[in-house]
Amino acid sequence: MLLAVGRLRGDGGPEAALFAHYNARLRPPLRLVEVAEAPAGTSPAERRRREGAALLAALPRNAFAVALDLGGEAPGSEGLAVLTARWIESGRPLAFLVGGAEGLDPAVLARADYVLSLGPFTWPHLLVRGLLAEQLYRAQAIRAGHPYHRGGRP
Repeated sequence: MLLAVGRLRGDGGPEAALFAHYNARLRPPLRLVEVAEAPAGTSPAERRRREGAALLAALPRNAFAVALDLGGEAPGSEGLAVLTARWIESGRPLAFLVGGAEGLDPAVLARADYVLSLGPFTWPHLLVRGLLAEQLYRAQAIRAGHPYHRGGRP
């Protein structure tokens, strides 16, 4: 499951196409649940609070929650393959949480079982969906011994 703030454009757009491309390769694919962005003109703290409350309300109670945040751990592709295997084996539903333009509320980070970073770059929140789906597909390929991942290349 992928819980994300904001809605992708109605015409699809490149962000939606990227997510759809990699999500179609995942077994099983992520179920995308979008929550509304807070109204424009709202303070950054209030935006995070409102969006965080919506994410937490949509999160299954027993889910293993992975929050995507710049301050999280950046394990690398092989490390993510190990982590996702462990999370899947836990038997709990797995849910990834992506905040809006202002990031995640501290309440979401406090609820998270793991905080994951896609590296030190700041990514647009709509693009993060596609990047995450690609990395999850790569982790799946690594676990399966599929040649998609070419780790260790110079």
